[in-house]
Amino acid sequence: MHLRFALHALAGFCAVASAFAATASTQPVELKLSYYVGDQHAMSQWIIRWGEAIEKRTGGRVVIKRFPGAQLGTAQQHYDLARTGRADIAWFFHGGTPGRFPLTELINLPYMVSSAETGTRVLNDPELRAKYLDPEHKGVKVLVLFTHPPGQVHTARKPLATLADLKGLRVRFPSPPTRDFLDALGAAPVGISPTEMVEQLQKGALDGVMIDYGGAGIAFRMGGTIRHTLEMNAYVTSFGLAMNEEAWRRLAPELQQAIADVTAAMLPEIGPAWDGIDAAGRKALVEGGMQVAKLSPADDAAARRAGAAVAEARLAELEAKGLPAREVHRLMQAIAARPARAPGN
Repeated sequence: MHLRFALHALAGFCAVASAFAATASTQPVELKLSYYVGDQHAMSQWIIRWGEAIEKRTGGRVVIKRFPGAQLGTAQQHYDLARTGRADIAWFFHGGTPGRFPLTELINLPYMVSSAETGTRVLNDPELRAKYLDPEHKGVKVLVLFTHPPGQVHTARKPLATLADLKGLRVRFPSPPTRDFLDALGAAPVGISPTEMVEQLQKGALDGVMIDYGGAGIAFRMGGTIRHTLEMNAYVTSFGLAMNEEAWRRLAPELQQAIADVTAAMLPEIGPAWDGIDAAGRKALVEGGMQVAKLSPADDAAARRAGAAVAEARLAELEAKGLPAREVHRLMQAIAARPARAPGN
């Protein structure tokens, strides 16, 4: 009788264990996605659609739980949120951790690319990423890299009309190359989190910021704070969407493939989405009282000379450290010069 009871008990335990295993195997995988801007931005909207597409593609086996507005950490912490696993996925900007991505940051050199579409296309070139860029991103699986459109210099109080007006101004920079560019133009570069820009401008601790129109007018809602803009179209800022390496490895192969397929299919939307909010951001700033000045031909030529000197100095510095900076720079320029593919091709 004891043996029969034990066999019944064992059979019951196995049945429960099997049922539990079956239930566990069908439980959705929840991935925490962190980003430091609100959902009003074009990239945030892309992320929302991207997450919904992944959930649909996997039949609900993957669920993306979003944490916008820097809920999980400051803007500068976002790469490390993904690297350490505090977030499973994070949208980060390379300038938030200066020096960590020296080759990737070459896209931020002055006058490298003329649009977010071009910058994003360059950074996602398969050869460039596999050989040079992805290896810089330690501890994460890079899902996609991208840039915003060319940015401007904006001030809260000081009128801007010429390059000379930048002399001595405390201007927030988004990346090391733009820091060096501002310094070459005579400004005083200041490094702060993008989420602190409005407060520091309003307090007078900053005179100005370098940022694209979409970022200023839409992402960080600077309308009414920014009063003057010097339109230079001189640089772009690079970003990434990355997943914690261990979280990626834990996914079943078919789920990894689903995420890769959705990301590849939606990649062509990113650059045009960022370029598309430039006009809306500019309009929001103008409605808030911003006055725009454009560079004269002489000032534009002077800015480009300064930008070329900054680029050469950065390339020489990285080459001296044993990095293939000139090769990456040439490859980026060659990719940027290629015609964009027509939609659907």
